[in-house]
Amino acid sequence: MVETAVFTYGLLASFVLSGAARNKRMERPNPAMLTYIGYLLVGMSAAASVLLLGYAVWQSI
Repeated sequence: MVETAVFTYGLLASFVLSGAARNKRMERPNPAMLTYIGYLLVGMSAAASVLLLGYAVWQSI
């Protein structure tokens, strides 16, 4: 199950980063959906890092 989530996350991150780079190169604004998915991925990354840091601290106590 984790493999599917990691694959999906990587696929979305690749899509967002390549789309944003292409739009910047062509000097066009990003579509709203691309921006939304980008913010969603940033939030998921931040939440995962906080949870994993908390777990690591809890295990070291």
